[in-house]
Amino acid sequence: MTEGGEDRPDGDPTRERHATTAMAVTGARPARRPPWPAVAAWGLWGLGTLAALAAAWLGQLIRRAGRPDLAPLAAGDVVPVLLASVSAATVGAVLVSRRPRHPVGWLLLGLGLSLIFLGVVSDYAIYALLAGGGPLPGARWAALLADTGWVLWPAAIGFVLLLTPTGSPPSPRWRWWMWLAAAAPLVYMLAEALESSPMDPPFGSVISPMALAAGGPADDVLRVVDWLAALLTQVAILVAAGSLVVRFRRARGVERLQLRWVALAAVLAGVAAIGVAAGTVTGVEAVWVWSSYAYIVVLPLAIGASVLRYRLYDLDRILSRTLAWTLLTVLLGLGYGAIVVLLGRLLPDRSSLAVAGATLAVAAIFQPARRRVQAVVDRRFNRHRYDAARTIQAFSGRLRQQVDLDSLSAELLAVTDQTMQPTTVSLWLRPRR
Repeated sequence: MTEGGEDRPDGDPTRERHATTAMAVTGARPARRPPWPAVAAWGLWGLGTLAALAAAWLGQLIRRAGRPDLAPLAAGDVVPVLLASVSAATVGAVLVSRRPRHPVGWLLLGLGLSLIFLGVVSDYAIYALLAGGGPLPGARWAALLADTGWVLWPAAIGFVLLLTPTGSPPSPRWRWWMWLAAAAPLVYMLAEALESSPMDPPFGSVISPMALAAGGPADDVLRVVDWLAALLTQVAILVAAGSLVVRFRRARGVERLQLRWVALAAVLAGVAAIGVAAGTVTGVEAVWVWSSYAYIVVLPLAIGASVLRYRLYDLDRILSRTLAWTLLTVLLGLGYGAIVVLLGRLLPDRSSLAVAGATLAVAAIFQPARRRVQAVVDRRFNRHRYDAARTIQAFSGRLRQQVDLDSLSAELLAVTDQTMQPTTVSLWLRPRR
């Protein structure tokens, strides 16, 4: 309306009011902020990245101080620890973002961050106490945490296995064991802190700032207590693995498919245990370091797929493909070596021709060998897919000769039910116009 109360000739005031109201109602909504667990998880992940950079900087300071033997790169364990920590922290942050109330995500995030921060405090203590970096605040406390904090990551793994995939123990009767498994690493760290004996290498000359008076029966009691607590922490992983067996026997449907991923991680845990034992017996540190941390790299990936229910039905396909490519690699490698040796003896002065001939031979048999090995693996270890593939292939052959629509429909439903095994199946055909 105009100032004098007259209507404008170019519009209806009622329509303008409705338009204004509609614009107010359909105005732009404020952007939805991400939930605080996701912000906290990725914020902690970012702090872990900064801590990894700090660990690398401290390692460089240790080498500049003239103690390269104490630098972490000298032991060759930086790469596996970094891969394990990044895998656990990243999968944990993703799980917290998607399932903030699921405790496994927080446990994996804590596992990854503990590996990183323990490396930082260890390098800090080494630089301050052993590499001549000078008196730095909290150096002995950092050494104490580096000496005893290793017990945190096996405790976290035990709880991850115990609470996967539902986020709760298999039954309420397991709760007393959860309290015991949570108290064991804390008791170990406290007992180690109160002992008056020197710490384990590389801090063999450092005494805990919380140590009691040297000597006496108290030290003997503390040694027994920390030994039992450390043993209980390791046993907790085996008990958690046993709880997965209980879950699997009771599980049905989707939960049973989720536990198959965890079973894959359990099998890899056995392989890692063999590698750790072999490295310990032979004294080759790189073997047990890579075996133990390689398992921590794979475990979060399997747990993440289980909790998020990601591609649950593809496990058989992944296993069969992995086994087939492993066998193919071994066979082709042995064949390549045999051909090189054989042609090398026939052509002793032309070893390059032997290598070229072996390469061409392997390239020629690669595809036929891959198909044959994959068929053998599917027949032995993925029988359902093998039978389904044969059924579909046979149906495709009969389809070319089938002319009766009713018979074709019935056979199509039967093949679908046999290969896919759905709960219900129906066929709709568009009527002719």
